[in-house]
Amino acid sequence: MNYLPWLMSAITIYMTILAGNKSRHAWAIGLANQALWLGWILETKNYGFLPMNAALWIVYLRNHFKWRKTS
Repeated sequence: MNYLPWLMSAITIYMTILAGNKSRHAWAIGLANQALWLGWILETKNYGFLPMNAALWIVYLRNHFKWRKTS
């Protein structure tokens, strides 16, 4: 569990770069990363991160479907 925040941070940075480059895959990667975040939140009992995780699921899903329609 100690290495997971580092991996999730790297994925978040990579996903943000992809979104800036208008890659439609950015949001799918972000969604997969949110699944990792959710697992980490539950395993470490850091429940204060749940609102952020829920909000990002919604935003990333919205963006994924919105970008998918335009490509």
